[in-house]
Amino acid sequence: MLKKLSAITLLLGLMTPCVMNAAPAPPQKKPAQNVSPKRHPNLARAQKQVENAFNSITAAQKANEWDLAGHAAKAKELLDQANEELKKAAEVSNVNHQ
Repeated sequence: MLKKLSAITLLLGLMTPCVMNAAPAPPQKKPAQNVSPKRHPNLARAQKQVENAFNSITAAQKANEWDLAGHAAKAKELLDQANEELKKAAEVSNVNHQ
């Protein structure tokens, strides 16, 4: 009986990391589309491209069962930073061209 219990405990201990790694990553928020295409068509287009890249990364994550060693999530974080910089660029342009 003790051998069975030890074997079951060992098996469960070995399976736990596999199950935890297979869990989907928490969804990340899509980058905002907050630059006016009328005032800043190039910056707005760049924001749209950031969104397209974000969506492509999400598709890659799903296709690989979220197992990309955190690199896809990091890429999404960097896209979010780029998107924020695009918004700041539009704001600076607004101030400089009033």
